[in-house]
Amino acid sequence: MTRLLDDSEMARWTAWKRANDAILAAVAREIQGAAGLSAADFAVLSRVVENGGGRLPQHDLGAMLDWKRARLSRQLSRMAGRGLLRREDGDGRRVLVVVTDDGRTALAAARPAHARAVRRALFGPAGAAGSDEFWGVIHEIAAKTEEHPQPPGPH
Repeated sequence: MTRLLDDSEMARWTAWKRANDAILAAVAREIQGAAGLSAADFAVLSRVVENGGGRLPQHDLGAMLDWKRARLSRQLSRMAGRGLLRREDGDGRRVLVVVTDDGRTALAAARPAHARAVRRALFGPAGAAGSDEFWGVIHEIAAKTEEHPQPPGPH
């Protein structure tokens, strides 16, 4: 039987979650204020532009975001309705996600806001950019987590 978290482990887990939630919320607010984009809008646009030059197969985008097909489809429909992107038929049965000029403009406005928010909300509390040792440990933890994905369950 798995041993439950002790008080110290629970306190660290709770602190990690609170910090993560606060940082993500601060970044989302900054992007929304600067460009009128939600965090999900920003995630979609930045991945399509960075990984596909503005055109990316919908299936590949879903895999990058680790979103279920229904969630991705709803998000893309909302964004298409706002003129941020469009979907086109690709090779075979593939659907391409294409960022529009309005989407590129919104993304360009969001990027500096994203950078400001990350620096203020994440790096600021860690002392400017934090120590190389601290960020090395964080990077190592993230890499190990990605190497050994956990099954779905409570977070």
